[in-house]
Parts: sequence; structure tokens; C-alpha cells
Amino acid sequence: QVQLVESGGGLVQFGGSLTLSCAASGFSLDQHAIAWFRQAPGKEREGVACISSSGASSWSAAFAKGRFTISRANNKNTMYLQMSSLDTDDTAAYYCAAEYLGGCRHRGITETDFDYWGQGTQVTVSS
Repeated sequence: QVQLVESGGGLVQFGGSLTLSCAASGFSLDQHAIAWFRQAPGKEREGVACISSSGASSWSAAFAKGRFTISRANNKNTMYLQMSSLDTDDTAAYYCAAEYLGGCRHRGITETDFDYWGQGTQVTVSS
């Protein structure tokens, strides 16, 4: 069974840090583009960051640059999103996604670029 399971969400203070994890099962992440999206209440889901299946290309949203880092550990079949300098605007449900032999559009990623999705993990930043 193909599955992505996020963990690591929670409540964090303004300016704090948090690392989200996304464990894959039923398939190998190393042949997949990986990405993180987020969705705040009342807003559309938006891309956060992406790494292509080859690792040769990547993309980050403007709000993520310098604060968020996407990575993967193939030996653990897990992807990560390290977040720092968190702001209340970062409060959202965060979703991991993967696409076999996928890439990252240089103009930004969209939900339709990815076939596999996690169930989401909530991140709440308090002021």
C-alpha cells in the first residue's frame, strides 16, 4: 500500500523552529520528486518547496527562501521540511507529496504535479 505519513507538527512560538517529517511506505522515494504544500484556513493550498527526482533541480516559494529547507533521507525513505523563524502567517496544515520521476516547475509547483499525498500535519505558530 502506497502511503505518505507526516509527523512533527504542533504548536510553536513566534520565531521558533520546527521540523516536519514524511515517511513513505509501499514505494521508494529516491525515484520521486518530493514536495511540501500548505493550506491555511480559508485559503488555497500552496506550494512550499520541491526537489526533483534526480535532485538536479529545486524550487522554493518566496516566503520559504532562507527559512525553510526541504530534504530527503533515502536510507530512511523519508523527506523533511526544516522550518525556522516561524511567523503566525506560517500557521497551516502542511502536506507532503511525491511524484514518480517528477520535476519542479521553476515558476512554482501545483497540486496536479503530484500523485501521492500525505494526510497533513497541523502547524500553529503563536504570537
